[in-house]
Amino acid sequence: MAPSLAHISNSTISIASWNVNSLRRRIEALGWLAAERKIDILCLQETKVVESLFPSDEIAALGYPHQAFAGIKAFNGVSILSKFPLLNVEVRDWCGRRDCRHILAWAETGTPLGKLEVHSLYVPAGGNLADPVRNEKFRHKLEFLAEQAHWWTARGAGSNRVLAGDFNIDPLIADVRSRERLPLTVNHTEIEIIYLEHLRRAGGWIDAFRLKHPDDEPSFTCCSHRAGNWDPVGRGQRLDHIWISKNLKPVVKTAEIFKEALGWDLPSDHAPVIVTLDARLQT
Repeated sequence: MAPSLAHISNSTISIASWNVNSLRRRIEALGWLAAERKIDILCLQETKVVESLFPSDEIAALGYPHQAFAGIKAFNGVSILSKFPLLNVEVRDWCGRRDCRHILAWAETGTPLGKLEVHSLYVPAGGNLADPVRNEKFRHKLEFLAEQAHWWTARGAGSNRVLAGDFNIDPLIADVRSRERLPLTVNHTEIEIIYLEHLRRAGGWIDAFRLKHPDDEPSFTCCSHRAGNWDPVGRGQRLDHIWISKNLKPVVKTAEIFKEALGWDLPSDHAPVIVTLDARLQT
């Protein structure tokens, strides 16, 4: 039986994207996030765990009995954790590699919104040198984005879609800590921004966070906390994003970066991005 609105706090659906940087090291933090923010659908990246060792029982105990995951040892890995049933789970491979960077499923919300097509995506970081000729990792990143754009173009515009993940690109000047280094720094080079914009247009996506925050508002999801300086004000990058299909624009209630998670014990270097949708409205 599909869940009813009674399962949803305040008749909203809360979706989060979080690069956990090793899921098994963040189980306790995952519990804190689930309890404090009442997340209904959680997209994770860099889970870094093979599928046979995925902590399904521990995650189910946190309130997420419905799980979709793909992983390899020590690297990458993506998952979708849900309070709602997940249907038609699919793992997508890109650039001829099975490196567990993209998983999708339909979440049966049991609300007027209906089913949501949810994607958890981890775009390659691209290494340190922004040169596709001399740096194979950077070339792979561009090829990955190009294949994604081609795939979304072929699929055509859709509805009730959510693309969440660590895109490893800061699209706007306000998304990066050091404006003067923009042309030289991987994650904010012009070519990366162009490729990401092609992907966004191909899928007809809307940046849900920027719906609620001006384009010139400094906003960061990833920062270094090694020196105990975890507050990303003035330092960091907005690498993590939640994009939505155009029909969901009217139902976006809130969008936030949950910076408090960067101050927890054993923190990831990424903060969760959280978007809430009004579950009472049809689109």
